[in-house]
Amino acid sequence: MRRRSLLIAVPAGLATLAACGDDKSDSGKASETASPSAPEESAAPSPKIVEGPLPAITAGTKFGEKPTVAKGSGEPSKDLAVKTVIAGGGRTIAENDFVVANYLGQVWSTAKVFDNSYDRKQLLAIQLAQGTIIDGWRYGLVGKKTGSRVQMAIPPTWGYGDQGNAQAGIKGTDTLVFVVDVEDTFNAKSSAKGTDVAQDDIDLPKVGTNTDGKAPSIEVPDAAAPKKLVANYVIEGDGAKVGAEDSVLVQYKGVLWDGGKEFDSTYGRGQLTSFSLQQVVKGWAQGLTGKKVGSRVLIVIPPELGYGDNPPQGSGIQKDSTLVFSVDILAKL
Repeated sequence: MRRRSLLIAVPAGLATLAACGDDKSDSGKASETASPSAPEESAAPSPKIVEGPLPAITAGTKFGEKPTVAKGSGEPSKDLAVKTVIAGGGRTIAENDFVVANYLGQVWSTAKVFDNSYDRKQLLAIQLAQGTIIDGWRYGLVGKKTGSRVQMAIPPTWGYGDQGNAQAGIKGTDTLVFVVDVEDTFNAKSSAKGTDVAQDDIDLPKVGTNTDGKAPSIEVPDAAAPKKLVANYVIEGDGAKVGAEDSVLVQYKGVLWDGGKEFDSTYGRGQLTSFSLQQVVKGWAQGLTGKKVGSRVLIVIPPELGYGDNPPQGSGIQKDSTLVFSVDILAKL
């Protein structure tokens, strides 16, 4: 089983965020659970990709606008139908990339919308990897460019299979129609991009400024751990500031102040992680609030803002440990 993130505030729930995050708006209550996460079994062969048929987008036709999609007419293709509705000019998406996108999904035969991120006003961040997302997305988005709007009609074989998704009202015979606005794409080697900031305080850890996708070094000084939270730029990006209730996509590495031993790292897993600042330890939430996307941030978390006397079992973190993190903020969701 994939090793999980240690960031979540409640130690019993050591898990990265699932795709879309919490939905607090009335408009999303009918679509709380239908993100394109993969079903338990997904072992279909590679699909044949065709250009249609696809139902018309009748409103919200611009990139980033919530689309309205007509009911499908006739029988949908048994193959995976994919069309680039708006061609972007950004980076090309590769398999295993992490895609950041807005999307709407509905059932071909009824036009019932079972999920959309536009009403939540929160982007989806999900990896195009087997077992993580339905195969229709995994095959349909690879090769597309960021800034593109992509429409897909996904038959059950490359969707939720014969079991469907009962919680979302999707039957095992339903072809699904998605409109996806691809905002950005990242991979396991993505790093901060910005201007190096001087690290002059000799009593604080020094973090490497490499942006080659490898884990930065963290040198903990031979000094007493600070009693208060530290959150300093190592590399300052020029993106939007992160709000206290935002979700983010990050690379990070965590070490113990005492001894400098690494206890968690996305670099070691080869997998980025996304989460809401409402669901992580207080030191992370406070440390990242107000920081800019694209930045690398040094966060030093005293015990009362970390795990205190209740660290996660098997984490290697002792009670009342001061934690040191290097965090690259790749995207705000």
